[in-house]
Amino acid sequence: MTVKLRFAPSPTGLLHIGNIRTAILNWLYARQQGGTFLLRFDDTDLERSREEFVEAAKEDLTWLGLAWDEMVRQSERTARYDEIAARLRDAGRLYPCYETPDELDRKRKIQRAQGLPPVYDRTGLKQSPEDRARLEAEGRRPHWRFLLAEPGQTVTAQWDDLVRGPQAIDVAAVSDPVLIRADGSYLYTFTSVVDDVDLAITHIVRGEDHVTNSAVQIRLFEALGVTPPAFAHHALLVGADGQALSKRLGALSIRSMREDGFEPMAVASHAALVGTSDAIEPHASHESLIANFAFTKVSRAPARFDLADLEGLNARLLHETPFEAVRDRLGFDDDETGRAFWLAVRGNIARFSDVEAWRRVVFEPLTPVIEDADFCAKAADLLPPEPWDEGTWSQWTGAVREATGAKARALFHPIRKALTAADRGPELKDLLPLIGRARAAARLNGETA
Repeated sequence: MTVKLRFAPSPTGLLHIGNIRTAILNWLYARQQGGTFLLRFDDTDLERSREEFVEAAKEDLTWLGLAWDEMVRQSERTARYDEIAARLRDAGRLYPCYETPDELDRKRKIQRAQGLPPVYDRTGLKQSPEDRARLEAEGRRPHWRFLLAEPGQTVTAQWDDLVRGPQAIDVAAVSDPVLIRADGSYLYTFTSVVDDVDLAITHIVRGEDHVTNSAVQIRLFEALGVTPPAFAHHALLVGADGQALSKRLGALSIRSMREDGFEPMAVASHAALVGTSDAIEPHASHESLIANFAFTKVSRAPARFDLADLEGLNARLLHETPFEAVRDRLGFDDDETGRAFWLAVRGNIARFSDVEAWRRVVFEPLTPVIEDADFCAKAADLLPPEPWDEGTWSQWTGAVREATGAKARALFHPIRKALTAADRGPELKDLLPLIGRARAAARLNGETA
């Protein structure tokens, strides 16, 4: 069997870290199995769906390296949904209901007050053609519900979840779902199943908030005479405090992470590994994530997302990134200088944009901070002639130590402040050859250079 998985965002907002976690789990398995990854936009909500969010989602996935093999938009498949809805009506599996939202809400409140589960009482199923005609004459338009099981029939939806293990849900405890609104528009529960059938989806990987929905959809698959796909329901993300992220996800959009300077592989690594038995470590390529992926590693416990963890992961990734991977981003004309600069500063950056501050320190005029003018002037006099290399620093500071008697912080801190105007930073043995003798001497003498 050739596997086929899908990521199906609704283009009603920007993708966030929770969305991307689902996307990358689908993508990793599809790639690992040599299968197909489908991008499907669930854009049947015409009032809330926006083209700008379609384009934003494509940009985010492309930035993360999650290339899709096929793309489908539900808004272009209405005729197919009409066809399947007619088939279900003819089979008696779709029935009209005329309650208003307020009436349904009152029914649920009464059921709860009586200690009963708020399950739809199937009033619509019991109405005669005359009842329906009278209600429509009053101006009511029906919404349509799917008959999960015949009255009195005991049906259990069962599946072996790839994350949660064996699952069994008694559909009698679930309301017959609304598949078609009163305005004729279709709900996700219905369109998703039709798409999964037509597009030959073999695995559905999504959040655990869809577990009950999966039981409903299994009944829909069966009503259409189709064997349901395999299911995997991963735990949802929570914040570092253990609280749900749902109200804060706007601040965790992939676009904001991109704009804040996170590396795409840091975000991809975190999304792929959070909530699994694997350590959250930086991966320089998707290939290693693909090779190590397994549903058995995905925990059922809530996955904690902490932006500070992502920031640390981003820094670690940059610290391990070779020059060849950033050559074009650095923009040096001379590879030798570019390589030396990158290897010198990469261990001291948390975002790639941080290199600009060190580029200015090394190559642009800087006003030094002189803590001891006599000491710095003596150090300038002892600068050895060029060419310089990684051994120059120890040779020079050894001479300064011998001439001044300064040791440890008293030796190194005044030199660092004079050369970089900073208290800390990259190893000076690596920066010194890049700064060069003329600029180093001028800075040690208190000149802007």
